Amino acid sequence: MAARGGSPEPEPERLSELLEAGWRLLEEAESGAEPSSGAPAVQRKVQRGIALLERAARAVAELQLFSRNEELEEIPSVDLRFLLVPALLAALVLKQVNPGKRLEHLERARAAFMDFLRLCRDYQVAPFELPREDQPQEEEEEEEGQEARGSWGRPAASAASDQARFITMAANRQAKIERYKQKKELENQLASLKPFIDSGQAAEEQIREFYLLQIKKWISTSLEEIESIDQERAILSRRDALKQGSARQPSQPPQPPMKPFILTRDATQAKVFGAGYPSLATMTVDDWYEQHRKHGTLPDQGISSKVSGGTEEHQRDQEGRKDEEEEEEEEEEEAVWKAREWDDWKDTHPRGYGNRKNMG
Repeated sequence: MAARGGSPEPEPERLSELLEAGWRLLEEAESGAEPSSGAPAVQRKVQRGIALLERAARAVAELQLFSRNEELEEIPSVDLRFLLVPALLAALVLKQVNPGKRLEHLERARAAFMDFLRLCRDYQVAPFELPREDQPQEEEEEEEGQEARGSWGRPAASAASDQARFITMAANRQAKIERYKQKKELENQLASLKPFIDSGQAAEEQIREFYLLQIKKWISTSLEEIESIDQERAILSRRDALKQGSARQPSQPPQPPMKPFILTRDATQAKVFGAGYPSLATMTVDDWYEQHRKHGTLPDQGISSKVSGGTEEHQRDQEGRKDEEEEEEEEEEEAVWKAREWDDWKDTHPRGYGNRKNMG
């Protein structure tokens, strides 16, 4: 990193400087000032912080600052902050953006969080339940499968275990709620003490209280992060297993194309109205000619004479129909004239004309 004046910042050498520099880089990466955690500037800070805290972890181990044989009260107030080194390192490891190494980062971060929690349990900093140690992925997936199945596919005798599992889930939920409340309270207390620590005017009691509060806060954070890590690891492991399974499966030979088919209704419609597309040729021109020659239907085999004969017969029929129509017209005209003559006769001869029988 560069100082404000542009000259390179001196490399931290002391353990306290390594811790403070790595912690500051973590806060800057979490501050949200950059567009995203995957931005190059953020990732440079993450990598720089990891390098500093790794050096701090090695220094803590070499100096043997902590031992399981001593009590929390025996740790000097200025050394309490070094308990946080593995937790801060794990948080920075999680912020690395590299999809190809995500599972590796999760494993490393979980191990660092567990180191921190075991150290806090040994010193009895705060009451909490230590997460279970890492187990083979197959056993973890089997347990998750049993939880997902519930009572299905299991004997009736497991009803008691199901009830115990539900009680455990409810207890875990309640523990999360309490942990969240405690974390918020710790953050409020830390905010009230931080100005004294930053100014360098804090008393020893305030320094000790400040770092004990920080340790308790990171205990809650570590428990939450381990739970999230376990869930993400399970997802990534299943995804990798699916990829490997699909890669091991032999490639299937290409299936033969399906024959086209049509429904009965469509088949009937195609026979009446056509299939909707030009039919394919079923014979050559020579085959067609030979077939018609055998049946005697070619023009030089009497077709023209048959056609002409049919035409003469049709003409005779037309002439016969015409004569009949003319005769009917003549009969109709004669009937009309007779009716008119009768009407004229009645007009000139009154009723009873020519009847002489009743004359006196």
